[in-house]
Amino acid sequence: MRGRILLVDDDEAMRELLVESLERRGYAVSAFDDGQAALDAVDAETEAVLTDLRMPGISGIALTEAMAGRHPDVPVLVMSGFGTVDAAIAAIRGGAWDFLVKPVEIDTLAVALDRAVAHRRLKAELATLRRPARTDGLIGESDAMRALEKLITRVAPSGASVLVHGESGTGKERVAQLLHARSDRSAGPFVALNCAAVPEALLESELFGHVRGAFTDARQGRTGLLVSASGGTLLLDEIGEMPLTLQAKLLRVLQERKVRPVGANEEVPFDVRLVAATHQDLEARVADGSFREDLLYRIDVVRLEVPALRERGSDVLLLAQFFLDQHARKTRRRLAIGPEAARCLLAYAWPGNVRELQNAMERATALAEGEHITLADLPARLRPVRGDAFVVPTDSAEALPTMDEVERRYIVRVLAAVGGQKSLAAKVLGFDRSTLYRKLDKYGLE
Repeated sequence: MRGRILLVDDDEAMRELLVESLERRGYAVSAFDDGQAALDAVDAETEAVLTDLRMPGISGIALTEAMAGRHPDVPVLVMSGFGTVDAAIAAIRGGAWDFLVKPVEIDTLAVALDRAVAHRRLKAELATLRRPARTDGLIGESDAMRALEKLITRVAPSGASVLVHGESGTGKERVAQLLHARSDRSAGPFVALNCAAVPEALLESELFGHVRGAFTDARQGRTGLLVSASGGTLLLDEIGEMPLTLQAKLLRVLQERKVRPVGANEEVPFDVRLVAATHQDLEARVADGSFREDLLYRIDVVRLEVPALRERGSDVLLLAQFFLDQHARKTRRRLAIGPEAARCLLAYAWPGNVRELQNAMERATALAEGEHITLADLPARLRPVRGDAFVVPTDSAEALPTMDEVERRYIVRVLAAVGGQKSLAAKVLGFDRSTLYRKLDKYGLE
């Protein structure tokens, strides 16, 4: 169902034609021959009002002005067979969302209604972003994030080893922190180690510790992270980067629950809950011999998949507002996301995920001049391509978009231009519907 529309027209034949045409396109239409009756029928489910201009009793302009006063969030579209500039100006000044000249093409009307309804829903969503964001869980209301948080809550008390998998920048460490906070070990330490950030020669010492004189420059002993994290949780981030030789040693340590520091003769017991994280396909790494299969079984008792930001729908806006509040608080400002900026944030693919979004919001906070983030405040790579000519924005090979990214952006632009109508978008793009749906699935645009 596309939405509930109130139709007002004193011409019975025109009403019946419009009702039939719009209902075929998925709208629920309530028709009236009187503006006052329509005004009284507006409720929380009303998505838009479509009214004729000249009617007995309340005119289209008067109805538009009344709607602007009573229900400013509901867009009004005015139709008229007298398509003069003065009539259009009067309608827009009265608060109309759009002005359409009769006889209006049904496809044109449907596109205008789709845009009006989409704008209303976006405004309603933006209005909810000002409520305080949760700080005790994951930020997001999408099905994927609700399911992930529910699974975290179920797994946390078990003490089982967990493998957190997801693209870079999706927030895997935050998931590990929640696992720790909701476990019986929450009073103990949470220790994180990025295996990709530590040179291979030092990684063993970081994990297992060393005694004085164990190697050159080892002037004093050091407790390894496995022992330091005892009673709590140890996160091994980017575990796919761990060298094979160290993988074998880690496997043995995890099996025995004892560790021998480098250069020591005695083993030291430890008690940690292990959480590993990676963006890599570890099964593929096992197949090519760069990751031990037995270690994978040891760390992958429960797997948590963290969805990419492009798969989380309107969570993008919740996260964007959260980061805006964080950055604006430092300068004692209060910022909100403007509608155009919101549409841009929702349309972008976010290859850098949450980390990229946080960076974009920090930039927007620094550049914003008013109380709302505008399109101009966002990084250029996020903004939709304008104009008929395709302009390459840079001579740097590293910054040039891929063909997939060019195609994705163009599909987004066409869908926006036709109000989300997939059949019409497929015609514009030169695709059949099945090809368009495959593209939408490929680029995460559904």
